[in-house]
Amino acid sequence: MNAADAVPQRLDPVSVRNAKTTLVQLLGRAGVYAGDAEELIGLVEAGALAVAAPETATVADVAPSGKGELYAAGWGDGARAAADHLGAVAERVLREAVGEPGPEEPAERTRVGRMDVERAKVVVTSLHVSFADDSELDPEVSEQVLFAVLRTMGARGRAGYPGLLTRFADEHRARVERMFARYGPGSPIAIHGRYTLLHSPTCVAVLERLTVVPEELREEWDAGELPPAWLDGLATAWEAAGA
Repeated sequence: MNAADAVPQRLDPVSVRNAKTTLVQLLGRAGVYAGDAEELIGLVEAGALAVAAPETATVADVAPSGKGELYAAGWGDGARAAADHLGAVAERVLREAVGEPGPEEPAERTRVGRMDVERAKVVVTSLHVSFADDSELDPEVSEQVLFAVLRTMGARGRAGYPGLLTRFADEHRARVERMFARYGPGSPIAIHGRYTLLHSPTCVAVLERLTVVPEELREEWDAGELPPAWLDGLATAWEAAGA
């Protein structure tokens, strides 16, 4: 082993860019467009920075002992300044990843992209199988439903929607379980009709939006020419499950 190998090496910017380019190319061979792959990488980068920021702030309270009050105060100020900077970088990387305008730019709602839908699919599928055994709604129809759901929020909201949706499901888990037991797969209710959405992995996503922004959801629902009875049936089932 030579001296260089014995010294811990940090990743330099060139090596990081090389790793990102390699990943984009590998994903491209799997059919993922470069723009979509770069967006996913950007979200992971922003998330890593966002997690690192509060962890860095905790260092403010663990200054080395025996250095005196002035040293401890400077240590704390430095740790908090570093944490604030990491938070600002995380914010910038997130804006760049989702294509959100900067603070001085006009706000525009960006279109729902394919990767937005794919990320939503992952979380709704996971949540659905925690409440029901299977899904009987056509996958293409499920995508149309997700597009309507995701159009009710901006790029930043879509980026954080999996976490928001998971928190919603956890908070209302008992009520959602009662709703599925009465109206979902395995219940006496047939798939076709007012309660169709309970047979779809998109159910909890629609329910969250119906609870939080009902008017916006109905507007996008109508624009997507989806059956109004599905929303009405889900609202009825949700109300009954809360009784």
